[in-house]
Amino acid sequence: MSTVKNRTPFHRAEPILSVADMSASVAYYVDVLGFVNAPWGDDAFTHVTRDDAGIYLCRGGQGHPGTWIWIGVADVEVLRDEIRATGAKIRGEIVNHPWARELEVADPDGHVIRFGSEPV
Repeated sequence: MSTVKNRTPFHRAEPILSVADMSASVAYYVDVLGFVNAPWGDDAFTHVTRDDAGIYLCRGGQGHPGTWIWIGVADVEVLRDEIRATGAKIRGEIVNHPWARELEVADPDGHVIRFGSEPV
């Protein structure tokens, strides 16, 4: 345990993903994965959220295609059924790991989101 005094608490991490086509990426995150786009978002930078999870999208910068991120969800099986029906790019079956049951989903830029819930 750290001995540093006066440490400030962290709240959450929100990755920034580089995208090639902002409108295609926003459509995928909103229409397929169920996120909501920020009202202030534009063609260069925006923020999509779903419940307590958030992802920044940046056209042409701040990151590299193919980034992997992890988002915890209440029930990965329910999510799989939901997003399969909307056309998500699901990469295989749910895998049970010691740390989580995970489902991998790709976005239009080749980023991979690992959605996970409690392992069984």
